[in-house]
Amino acid sequence: MSTADSVLAINDDLPIKTGLPVHSGKVRSVYWLTDRDSRRLIKEKQYPVAEDTPLAIMIISDRLSAFDCIWHAEGGLNGVPGKGAALNAIAAHWFERFRESGLARSHILDIPHPFVWIVQKARPVKVEAIARQYITGSMWRAYAKGEREFCGIRLPDGLERDQKLDDLLITPSTKGILTGLKGVPEADDVNISRQNIEDNLAGFGFNSPADIDHYERLLKEGFQVISDDLAKQDQVFVDTKFEFGYVTNDKGQQELIYMDEVGTPDSSRIWDGPAYRDGKIVEQSKEAFRQFLLGHFADPEVLLDKNRMPERSALARDTALPASAMLDVSKTYLNIAEKITGHPISVPDNPREEIIQVLADNYQLIRT
Repeated sequence: MSTADSVLAINDDLPIKTGLPVHSGKVRSVYWLTDRDSRRLIKEKQYPVAEDTPLAIMIISDRLSAFDCIWHAEGGLNGVPGKGAALNAIAAHWFERFRESGLARSHILDIPHPFVWIVQKARPVKVEAIARQYITGSMWRAYAKGEREFCGIRLPDGLERDQKLDDLLITPSTKGILTGLKGVPEADDVNISRQNIEDNLAGFGFNSPADIDHYERLLKEGFQVISDDLAKQDQVFVDTKFEFGYVTNDKGQQELIYMDEVGTPDSSRIWDGPAYRDGKIVEQSKEAFRQFLLGHFADPEVLLDKNRMPERSALARDTALPASAMLDVSKTYLNIAEKITGHPISVPDNPREEIIQVLADNYQLIRT
């Protein structure tokens, strides 16, 4: 079987029994189960949720998204070998570490296959919860142009690129386009301040002012758990994005939980520790691929200017990158996943057929 065959690029057409249309994002697709199957699995598997909780099958793909586009390579390589399995393993590991640390649980109830999560329905908080320990990336680009205030936080003059900040900064942004919120632009992924969230509590999906404090604590303490564990591997946790949501637990109470993914090379920057101390940046995350793209095209501004999105989309659609670019990402993701989890990541030869087999045999969720 070729490398291209081992890649799961399309993940929204599996014959899973569903009650609603499949929701497909950049990387994951969500299959909402029927009420009957949800109740059956909760009872059979003894999931710790209320008996009427809606469940979903979440299938990760090997697609590679960067600068809001999906990229492909020569030889029919429409994704990164091992990427999906690596991301799922890393996120599941950190979610378990958070639970062990007494922070909060996640939306994951079961992991039937390296590409598959069974999750409970959550009502998402409409905030991209971003934490930064170093000044780099978009924050550095804005700082270098003279900006000093970020999400209501004032930074001092004299900072240098890639410098560690005195404090962990929480720099949230909007998740989706929100309308009618005081002081918040109607656009996706725009920076917001804590005051913006307080002024629009319900609009951002929070139940109470105390829950804003709670989400910030879960973000900071979760960041510290990951940072401390990575430091033992001599890796630097630079910045990350978390997402949160509300669920109803088996006691009928509303809980704020972690959801989506955490601490992965897709949602975070991770640097090699020895190289950083030597004055070099060696990326252990998707940032290395972003830097490759910026150097690959004659006009890199097309990747940075949101007003040129149609050009950017056409560029991604029409450009078959060197296969080596995808294989480099594969090596990075699998290496960091093995460091984090402490074991090799299994890369299925035919993930699609394996997923169907597991969900048919052990969960009775495949249409016949």
